[in-house]
Amino acid sequence: MTAIADHPRSLLLARLRDPARWMATVDIVAVLLALTLPWSTSLVGILGVVMVLAMLPVLDAGSLARLLKQPIAAAPVALFLLALAGTLWSDAAWGARLYAVGPTAKLLVLPFLFQHFQRSERGLWVFIAFLASCALMVVMSWIVAFFPGLTLKAKDVASHGIFVKNYIDQSQEFALFAVALAYPVVMLARAGRVALAVVLCALALAFVSNMAFVIVSRTALVTMPIMLGVFGLLHLRWRTTLLILCVAAIAGGIAWMASPQLQGTVHKFKSDYQSYMEEGANTSIGERLEYYKKSLHFFAEAPLKGHGTGSTRALFEQAASGAAAGSAAAEVVGNPHNQTLNVAVQWGVIGVVLLYAMWLSHLMLFRGEGLINWIGLLVVVQNIFTSLFNSHIFDFHEGWMYVMGVGVAGGMVLKAGAAKRTDIVGVS
Repeated sequence: MTAIADHPRSLLLARLRDPARWMATVDIVAVLLALTLPWSTSLVGILGVVMVLAMLPVLDAGSLARLLKQPIAAAPVALFLLALAGTLWSDAAWGARLYAVGPTAKLLVLPFLFQHFQRSERGLWVFIAFLASCALMVVMSWIVAFFPGLTLKAKDVASHGIFVKNYIDQSQEFALFAVALAYPVVMLARAGRVALAVVLCALALAFVSNMAFVIVSRTALVTMPIMLGVFGLLHLRWRTTLLILCVAAIAGGIAWMASPQLQGTVHKFKSDYQSYMEEGANTSIGERLEYYKKSLHFFAEAPLKGHGTGSTRALFEQAASGAAAGSAAAEVVGNPHNQTLNVAVQWGVIGVVLLYAMWLSHLMLFRGEGLINWIGLLVVVQNIFTSLFNSHIFDFHEGWMYVMGVGVAGGMVLKAGAAKRTDIVGVS
C-alpha cells in the first residue's frame, strides 16, 4: 500500500522537477499574457507575476549573472534601482514615492525574458498570439464604431470605436502591426507566396483604415511615417522606398479627403495650439506645452539627481499656485507626458543617461537581419518616438508592450547569435 501511495507522489515530484515542463509552462503563460494585453490590465499584471515565478525552478543563475553584465539587462535594472534609491531624497509623501517606483518594476522582467527565450523554441508564438488578439480587437473596434452601446467602457467615458481601454493603447497596437507586417509581406512576395502576403497586407490595411476612419491618434500620425522610413532604409532598395513613400502619400491624401475624423483631429491640433498661444487656454496641446516648460524648469533646479521619486505632482502643485483657474498653467499632473522629462525631473541627468543607455543598447541588439530583429527594432523605435508625447516606458500597457516585445525578441536574437558563434567555432 505504501509503495502504491508513494508512486503518485514520486510521479508528481518527477514532473515538478522536469525542466521541459516548466519551460513549456512559461511559454504558455507568455502566450496568454500576449493574448490578454489588448483587453485587460489586471490579467496582464497577474500573468506577469505567474510568468516570472514559473521561470524560477529552471533559472540559470550563472547565465542570468552574465546577462546582467550586458547593457541590455543592466540598464533597465539600474533604472529601477535608481527609482528605488530616489525615494531617499524625494520630498513627496512615502506613499507617493513607493507608488512612483511601481512603473519601473516591470523592467526587472527583461533579464528573465532574455534568458528564457534564449532557450525556448516558442518565442514566435508570443508575437502570433499578440497579432491574433489585435486582429480581433480591430474587428471589435469597427463593430463598436457602428454600435456604440456594445462598448465595455462606462458610458460617460466611452470613446467612438473603443471596446475596452483607450484610444492611445489601441492606436499603439494597431500602428505597431500596421508597420511590422510590412516585412513579412515583402519577404513572402519575394518568395512567391503571394496568397499569404495578400492576407497579411489586408490585415495591415485593416489596422491603418481603423486609425484613419475610426480612431485617429496624433501620436500615431507622427510616428508611423518614421517607422515606415526605418523599414525602407533597412530592408528596401531606394527606388522601392521612394515608390512606397509616394503610394503612402497618395493613400494619405485619399484618407484625408474621405475621413472627417482625420480632418477633425488635425484641425483640432491647430486650433488648440492657437488658443493656447493667444489666450493661455486649457487645450490638449496647451497642456502638453505647459507641462514641458515647467518640467524643464524643475530639471534645471536639480539637474544631477533630480527631485526624487514621486516628486513630480508636488512640483506641479507649487508651480500652479496663483495661476488663473481653468488655464493651462493651473493644471496639476504627476506625469509631464514625455518620457525623458519624466525621468529628468525625478532623477536628473543620471536617470536620463540610464534611459537612453537602455534604448540604445536595445536598438543595437536588433541591428541584424530577419523578422525577429525587425520586430524588436520596431518595438524600440516606436517606444522612443511615442515617448516624445507620453511616458510609455512607465505607462502600464505600452510598458508591457515594450518589455514583452524586447524581452522575447531579444532572447531569440541572443539565441541565434549563440548558435551562429557555435557554428563558426565548429567549422574552424
